[in-house]
Amino acid sequence: MPAVVLVGAQWGDEGKGKATDLLGDRVDYVVRYQGGNNAGHTVVIGDQKYALHLLPTGVLSPNVVPVIGNGVVVDPGVLLSEIDGLSERGVSSERLLISADAHLIMPHHKAIDKVTERFLGKARIGTTGRGIGPAYGDKVYRMGVRVQDLLDPGILRKKIEAALQEKNQILTKLYNRRAIEADKVLEEYLGYAERLKPHIADTSLILNRALDDGKTVLLEGGQGTLLDIDHGTYPFVTSSSPTSGGACAGSGIPPTRLTRVIGILKAYTTRVGSGPFPTELTDEMGEWLRTTGGEYGVTTGRNRRCGWFDAVIARYASRVNGVTDFFLTKLDVLSGLERIPVCVAYEVDGVRHDEIPMTQTDFHHAKPVYEEFPGWQEDISGATSFDELPPNAQAYVRTLEEMSGARISAIGVGPGRTQTLQLHSLI
Repeated sequence: MPAVVLVGAQWGDEGKGKATDLLGDRVDYVVRYQGGNNAGHTVVIGDQKYALHLLPTGVLSPNVVPVIGNGVVVDPGVLLSEIDGLSERGVSSERLLISADAHLIMPHHKAIDKVTERFLGKARIGTTGRGIGPAYGDKVYRMGVRVQDLLDPGILRKKIEAALQEKNQILTKLYNRRAIEADKVLEEYLGYAERLKPHIADTSLILNRALDDGKTVLLEGGQGTLLDIDHGTYPFVTSSSPTSGGACAGSGIPPTRLTRVIGILKAYTTRVGSGPFPTELTDEMGEWLRTTGGEYGVTTGRNRRCGWFDAVIARYASRVNGVTDFFLTKLDVLSGLERIPVCVAYEVDGVRHDEIPMTQTDFHHAKPVYEEFPGWQEDISGATSFDELPPNAQAYVRTLEEMSGARISAIGVGPGRTQTLQLHSLI
């Protein structure tokens, strides 16, 4: 049975939560496979809005098993706060599974993340300051603390003490900050262990057995393709792999089990944080897109930078992810525009590029080459089928489909759970 990957096809914030929620009733497991609480999904159910940061979106579907995979870095305090917040609203996280191999975000990760970003000044990356990068750094450096270490107080103490021997030197001598006390950290994290213990599992084994038994597994990434540590706009990227390849490494499901890759595209483009953004609008139109689209970060509340649809990026995302289907979100935001520009290529020093330039330097200097398409004035938020869209809206969708390299199988015409037009089955 299928293992389906859902990836962001731009710089994140494309509406992955809405897509995951749409599929929730047709899958058995929803797996978050990378990132940490630096990402966020917003899901609207009726008149209720849910902002999820670490918990997979499947937690909102009562028959789905939500899974935090080994590729995620987990801040246990944030996770428990999120679980408690949902519980107060009548949503249970009892079925949640957490990979024993996932790494933990520790107090020293958050402290170092904040102070190093501050010292970078104008060269800062735009990190959320939640310790994500330093946690992944320690994972690669082979001195990370894993979820399974919560089950062994002796091992947990040794790992905390070993890490703080180095991290406290950095904090106190380099940045003139207070040292972190190992005993206090140990006490705090053993408290988390008591509550998280029932959820810790060998999730790779469970997921592969589920596939053997004919179950359907949906793998959801945080962030987006252009924030991938390898395939994004480095160094203005996240510290993990949101692309479809990362789904395998971050869940323990082999690539031979994947049957479909769904890329989420916004009908325009946004990004949060620093880094190149060829179609960015810094004028009144950019502010109009931000206000009309509600473009404010789910996790940070920061203003999202806004610009026109970038077909170069869409093609790139299609290629590196092997996208089989696109889910186009927020088409309704563009209603009321007379003309809608679309970036079809870049110009770098007088040379046209139909694909993303090879070097960071060229991408930073890329200027968008636009084609304009007629807009529509009608409110499309009540449309229930593709045929009910205005002709110009239909033409816009077909144009993006042709330029992006994969079929558009679903269209979001509003934030609600029912405001989705499905052209082709996604599972």
